[in-house]
Amino acid sequence: MADQTHVLFVEDDDVIREATQLALERDGFAVTAMPDGLSGLEAFRAHRPDIALLDVMVPGLDGVSLCRRIRDESTVPVIMLSARADSIDVVLGLEAGADDYVTKPFDGAVLVARIRAVLRRFGHASGGTRTEGAGAAGDGVLTFGDLEIDTEGMEVRRAGQPVALTPTEMRLLLEFSSAPGTVLSRDKLLERVWDYGWGGDTRVVDVHVQRLRTKIGQDRIETVRGFGYKLKA
Repeated sequence: MADQTHVLFVEDDDVIREATQLALERDGFAVTAMPDGLSGLEAFRAHRPDIALLDVMVPGLDGVSLCRRIRDESTVPVIMLSARADSIDVVLGLEAGADDYVTKPFDGAVLVARIRAVLRRFGHASGGTRTEGAGAAGDGVLTFGDLEIDTEGMEVRRAGQPVALTPTEMRLLLEFSSAPGTVLSRDKLLERVWDYGWGGDTRVVDVHVQRLRTKIGQDRIETVRGFGYKLKA
């Protein structure tokens, strides 16, 4: 298991859980599959997986609450599984700290592709490139008002105080800071931050932007209606 990507999979439906576990294992993942949220939390703490797949509707501790508990302890990537694309559970899961979601029923190949996209994103999150230009305060450091972004150390400070960002939030902020004042569309952000080679749900972008705003300042990222978002220079 040490050389394999370890997936925690929490799903209460026995058929879906067993079939998905087998499919993931065939693709080279090591899988710990649990039937409810409480056992899922225990497994997370015991095994510290590389990624967590959480069904929204599981007994004991629902998937959204489990995601929130995991996020309190770790920045490990989390993908929520929801039976309805238009469900409020999708937004609740993202607001709880999930990085992406997949709608059930899902194709195994699509799920694997989304898992690998998230893992690539997290693998790159700590390897940011040096950025210079307007707003630069030094090598690899950008400043926007009271906001400082160290693009080499992957650290953010607001008014001198450290700001804790998840890897997805950090990548989102790096995209904005690489082109301050430039409007970035939701589709462009899905492509660059979420590594989507196909159309995705823009709610993922909207919720992450709102989460980022709460950490770096509500007025730092401006909404340009009908077009997207931009970082105020």
